[in-house]
Amino acid sequence: MTNTFPQALTIAGSDSDGSAGMQADLHTFFTRGVYGASVITACVAGNSYGIHASVPMPTDFIDQEFKDLADDYQIRASKTGMLADSELIEDVVQNYQAHDFGPLVVDPVIMTKHGNQLLEESAFETLRTKLLPLATVLTPNFFEVQKIAEMTITSDADMVTAAQKMQRMGAKNIIAKGSHALPNQTTVRDLVLLANGDHFWLSQPYHATDRVNGTGDSLSACITAELAKGTPMRQAITLAKSFVNTAIGHPIEVGHKFGPINHWAAQNRDYDDLPE
Repeated sequence: MTNTFPQALTIAGSDSDGSAGMQADLHTFFTRGVYGASVITACVAGNSYGIHASVPMPTDFIDQEFKDLADDYQIRASKTGMLADSELIEDVVQNYQAHDFGPLVVDPVIMTKHGNQLLEESAFETLRTKLLPLATVLTPNFFEVQKIAEMTITSDADMVTAAQKMQRMGAKNIIAKGSHALPNQTTVRDLVLLANGDHFWLSQPYHATDRVNGTGDSLSACITAELAKGTPMRQAITLAKSFVNTAIGHPIEVGHKFGPINHWAAQNRDYDDLPE
């Protein structure tokens, strides 16, 4: 029989060094036992030292990618990565709405984990008003939470309020990631707000390492893979958090500077002991 194997889609840019973007998503899909398809939105030339060139894909090419996948595959869950501008965001929104590609996980990729803005304001507004309302799951980092919710986070209560604001914007389930820049930090705490209004915190050890490329991509991709397999939402999110923490905690020596996380270590872990 065809199309019985779980299939997931990443809508993202191609990162030539393999550490982030579409490549990190496909690494994650593979390690979670899901077949991964891709809609390439841009090609990036870079290495562990940095990004040195990028070329966006024409929207008519992106449209064809969506059509070809819809004509042949049974995509059960999808995710977005970095979308460079308003035109691209709007094109992705239109294509996603036109095809049945399952629940959508939105990794907003607005700001870096250090607070540097990646998107122009016009593209940010398009993302917030047109893509965010389609999100089955939204996975902003600490600075993106503040940017989207338009508030400063100084307490747990603030984080809950910000997540609730994002939920009122249309996103159903929120993973609001905690700060990675606190003095003497030993843990990272993320808030999860589910569609039914329940919320809880996920805490994992903090790893002081520069081998963290693809962390956000892999978290959102792991959730996408689990949803494609039919894993319940709470379990999918909890597993994804542990998956990424395991990958960060077992670094591999690839490249000279900012390296990738270790998907092999995450693949080899038994996740049966996680709370449901």
